[in-house]
Amino acid sequence: MAGILSGIRIIEIGGIGPGPFAAMMLADHGAEVITIQRRGGYFVPEDASSRSRRSIVLDIKKPEGLEVAKKLCRSADGLIEGFRPGVMERLGLGPDVLLGENPKLVYGRMTGWGQYGPLSQSAGHDINYIGITGVLHMVGTRGGKPVPPVNLVGDFGGGGMLLAFGMVAALLGVRLGRAGQVVDAAMTDGSALLASMCYGQLAAGIYHDERGTNWCDGGAHYYDTYTCADGRWISIASWESQFYALLREKLGLDDPAFDAQQDEAAWPVLKERLAAIFVERTRDEWCALLEGTDVCFSPVLSLAEAPAHSHNVARETFISVGGVTQPAPAPRFSADPAPTPRPAPAIGEDGEAILRELGVGADEILALKAASALG
Repeated sequence: MAGILSGIRIIEIGGIGPGPFAAMMLADHGAEVITIQRRGGYFVPEDASSRSRRSIVLDIKKPEGLEVAKKLCRSADGLIEGFRPGVMERLGLGPDVLLGENPKLVYGRMTGWGQYGPLSQSAGHDINYIGITGVLHMVGTRGGKPVPPVNLVGDFGGGGMLLAFGMVAALLGVRLGRAGQVVDAAMTDGSALLASMCYGQLAAGIYHDERGTNWCDGGAHYYDTYTCADGRWISIASWESQFYALLREKLGLDDPAFDAQQDEAAWPVLKERLAAIFVERTRDEWCALLEGTDVCFSPVLSLAEAPAHSHNVARETFISVGGVTQPAPAPRFSADPAPTPRPAPAIGEDGEAILRELGVGADEILALKAASALG
């Protein structure tokens, strides 16, 4: 299985977080990803975002290493980097240089704040990027403090996944006859984009600018998580009237007070009543009654539990890569299924082989080593 992106070569300047995640998504679907890493760079072999690529260690601050990096980029369809704006230019690998040598190159830039703007040169992390877009404000309980949704929204959803989309869109543009270009993927832009529905509902007057008070943020009794008798948790999302009716039927909720499904003033009391019901049985007992029905129900599984759930097993949502349980490539293509992911290579593992493929001779490789340009 070659994958839908077979034949695409991506050069990745080694980093952490969203850039490698974007590269992983492309590699998962068949793109050849070559990571240029530095000696002593960050490396966790169990990290899924490091899988299915090749690795070369270059010192691009040395002229010899820089020239090899340029040669790699001349052979590539795309490049991914995650430095602050201006760093790649100072290294001699900016878009003006690389697009000048390879006009069809798609130059992907992953940052938190973007390539320009008053904060573009500031340090930051996921929580900061989603903080200025209104996203962090939305997450948490009513009256409580904002709660970081791990680093899923900024780094990965609004960052790496947005960059992967941008790379594929620009690569398609090249195939349609357009020139290569820079993809400016900022986590601020991406996290704001993920909140499109909430901003739309806010404008329509059907969303409150206060966390924990809306139908989809834990404000409503029918869309929330509840603890069970064994201390484990379940989730319900009986938003549509027919699903809510089924929830009432399954739980025996014939009290007219539950007729006021969309009465926001009644939500706190109804939530307390549901909490008192759900705590009477264990999570497994609620699963036996509600899972697989149109109540819109699921157990809240831990990271250790999730891979063993029957639905995840049936779809092979999790796979073993080098003996490590990881999420499987997604989405799924009917005609071009993703190839089986390969474990992360050791840093520099493929360096000499990559150079030979570029036409670099044995003497040149020895010279690169002697100059400490090749790891």
